[in-house]
Amino acid sequence: MGALEPRIVLLHGVGLDRSMWETFQGICDRPTLALDLPGHGAQPPLRESQTLASLARDVISRLPEGPVHLVGFSLGALIAQYAARFAPAKVLTLTSVNSVCQRTAEESEAVARRLDTAGTEFAAGVDLAIERWFPHATTTVPVESIAAVRQVLAGNDIQSYLHSYRVFAHGDREIGPELGAITAPALAITGENDPGSTPQMSHRLGRAMPDCRVVVVPHARHMLPIENAPALADALTTLIDNPKGMNRD
Repeated sequence: MGALEPRIVLLHGVGLDRSMWETFQGICDRPTLALDLPGHGAQPPLRESQTLASLARDVISRLPEGPVHLVGFSLGALIAQYAARFAPAKVLTLTSVNSVCQRTAEESEAVARRLDTAGTEFAAGVDLAIERWFPHATTTVPVESIAAVRQVLAGNDIQSYLHSYRVFAHGDREIGPELGAITAPALAITGENDPGSTPQMSHRLGRAMPDCRVVVVPHARHMLPIENAPALADALTTLIDNPKGMNRD
């Protein structure tokens, strides 16, 4: 019997859960496993402050046996980068989807403002996030998909969300100095119109990692795995099938 094909492991963003990958998993023709991050979904709530390292160690402990193709979205991308750096034997390829990287002072201030109000204005923050991700006037994402995301986001344990959001707000500083030591073939992909995890950030990732290609998906925003799952699947397939075969950023 031949060896099993390595799995694609999927890590979601802050305030979401593994269900955000259902659209992508429905079109992907390779074995996938979506994990809940600590404090999200079916995982126990977080009751202590966290670091990117503490979240990543938890995820690394739950990865399948054998190396995987690790795909992280937003906060999940920072965790995936940490795993690729500090548990390299577990990671065949690294894909950072809509990832922040080396925030400027202005970009850091913007996420800090959202963090400052997250605990006291959570419901309003949910509404703002949904409109930022799926602008009412222009989105083509089905209303039922948007409703499902809203339900997950609104159902968060607030304390867990705040601990995780603090890591999202500061985690790029924690992993940023280590990006140059990541040896796995990598992909940084984002949406052309993502206002938070911008194309410029993906290009920063492309320059920071030794073997990282960059893909910017036209017209897409932050929720690329839902908004344009085929584009993500195509780019990931290219990375997996030809990890050394494309020009980097």
